[in-house]
Amino acid sequence: MKSAEAARYWDAVYTERPTPEEPRPNARLVETVAELPPGDALDLGCGGGGDALWLAGQGWRVTALDVSAVATTALTQKARARGLGDRITAVQHDVRASLPELRCDLVTAHYFHTPYDQDRTPALNAAAALLRPGGRLLIVDHGSTAPWSWNQDPDVRFPTPHEVAALLDLSPDRWEIERADAPTRTAIGPDGSTAEVIDHVLLVRRTA
Repeated sequence: MKSAEAARYWDAVYTERPTPEEPRPNARLVETVAELPPGDALDLGCGGGGDALWLAGQGWRVTALDVSAVATTALTQKARARGLGDRITAVQHDVRASLPELRCDLVTAHYFHTPYDQDRTPALNAAAALLRPGGRLLIVDHGSTAPWSWNQDPDVRFPTPHEVAALLDLSPDRWEIERADAPTRTAIGPDGSTAEVIDHVLLVRRTA
C-alpha cells in the first residue's frame, strides 16, 4: 500500500473513531519506562497519543509519528491543551519511507501492525539506529486475538518476541535483549468491552 493510500485508510479510522480526550498510555510502556530518566523519545505510530502524552508528562521530549494527519493533529491539540506543546512534536509521516534525522534514548512501537501487508522490519531497524548508547527499543505486539481485532482468523500466528528479535538481526556486540516475554492483561476495546489478551514484549538496549 502506498503512503497516500495508507494515510487515507488511517485518516478514515481516526475520523470514524475519534480518540478519547484523555487517552490512556499503554500498560507495557508505563511499566517499562516509569523508572527511566527522561530523555528524547520516538513514538512510532502514535495513534491516539496516549503514550506520547504520558511520556511528555514524565519529562520526556517526544517526536510522535503517524501516517494519519487526523491522529497527529489531534495529538498536537491535546498536547497544547495540557501545557505539553513544547515537549511533543507530532508529525504526519510514513515511517516505512523514512525517519527524521534525530538521536533518541527511547523508541517505542506499540501494536505497530496494519490490516494490510507491510514489512515493518526496515522501519524498526532504522529507528533502532537512531538510539544513543544506553537507549532502548520497546516493541509491544499482539500475542492473541481480541474480540474487536480486525483479523479474527483462528489460525493466525503471532511471531514471538525472540522471532521479532531474530528478524531485526541486531548484533550482540552492540545490543542486549533485556526482556522478551508474553504477559497477559485485561484490555479495553473501542466499545468499552474488556477481554484478556496476550502481549508480546521485546525490550532491547543499545550497549555501544
